[in-house]
Amino acid sequence: MQIKAAVSREKGKFGVENVNIADPKANEVLVKLVATGICHTDTAVMEQFLPVEFPIVAGHEGVGVVEKVGPGVADLAPGDRVILTFPSCGVCDPCKQGHPYACDRNFVLFFGGAYADGTKRITDEHGHEVGIMFGQGSFATHAIANQRNAIKVDVDSDEQLSNLCSLGCGIQTGAGAVLNRMAPRPGSTIAVFGMGAVGLAAVMAAKIAGCSTIIAVHGRRGKELALEFGATHTLNGREGDVAAQIKAITGGKGVNYALECAGVPDMVSTMLDSMAKEGTAILVSVTADTELPIKLEPQIMNPSVTVAGAVEGCSNPKVFIPELVKFYKEGRLPVDRLNAFYKFDEIGKAFEDSHSGKVIKPILLF
Repeated sequence: MQIKAAVSREKGKFGVENVNIADPKANEVLVKLVATGICHTDTAVMEQFLPVEFPIVAGHEGVGVVEKVGPGVADLAPGDRVILTFPSCGVCDPCKQGHPYACDRNFVLFFGGAYADGTKRITDEHGHEVGIMFGQGSFATHAIANQRNAIKVDVDSDEQLSNLCSLGCGIQTGAGAVLNRMAPRPGSTIAVFGMGAVGLAAVMAAKIAGCSTIIAVHGRRGKELALEFGATHTLNGREGDVAAQIKAITGGKGVNYALECAGVPDMVSTMLDSMAKEGTAILVSVTADTELPIKLEPQIMNPSVTVAGAVEGCSNPKVFIPELVKFYKEGRLPVDRLNAFYKFDEIGKAFEDSHSGKVIKPILLF
């Protein structure tokens, strides 16, 4: 079947091409995409900050309608509206325990370009194979996904579905880091570093969880939306001693919880200096090979602070994404306020506007 896809063939570049996509195999579905979000991880793939091989179709926040199902698909049918999310193998110990975010094969399934069986589904006009990202490759009019990472959702229209693209990754990461990994007690204090889509989702989730003090540390954007979504205080991360300001807000104690989603290594040290005794600090954006300015004794050991990473918000998406949809429909997760929409052939402008900070969550419409 011929489709259109944005194919990256060299670093930092992509072009919309006619390609062919195969039928779904066992446990897979063919999804006609309605929309897809653009995330900074897409840039990391196309710039080869992550070790991907070209050619590849990036995109990992697709939403759409199931068009065809392969053998063995039990919980999806043609016509179902789905949110595509991260893949997992389903057979390793973490997957069996309901922790697909910690799948033994997560990195290779995210960025290896192939599906779990090691094969690809897209070929170009010359018959050459093209890889995909995150078990979907949603910068395309159609995508193949496993039934494990195609989540059926109860929405009223394709328009509503389009507003929920970021639930597949960005919102899931920020909200999940708070609701799943931290699970803060009502009345707790929290600081969120970085007010992009992930950080703003964390602010929304902190309000849902009943945190009493929600401190949003922003850069050039995000202050107004953070306040709208539930932040009780905002701080400019580029001005003054941020840790000292957080300590002042919390009566000298520091915060019980903190989330780093700014992608700025120096902020990790600031976050640790902001923690209360026995606090929990979560990292979701700093890459593994970054040298972090951490002082083990005064920042971690002595105050008994827990520092942890969280992939995809420590989420089981079959359970968590429908919960996020419910929060959205109740008005408690207004992710539509983050969105700016572009036609598929405006993908270049969408990336430019994202990189410049003009928009928070660009969404491509098919």
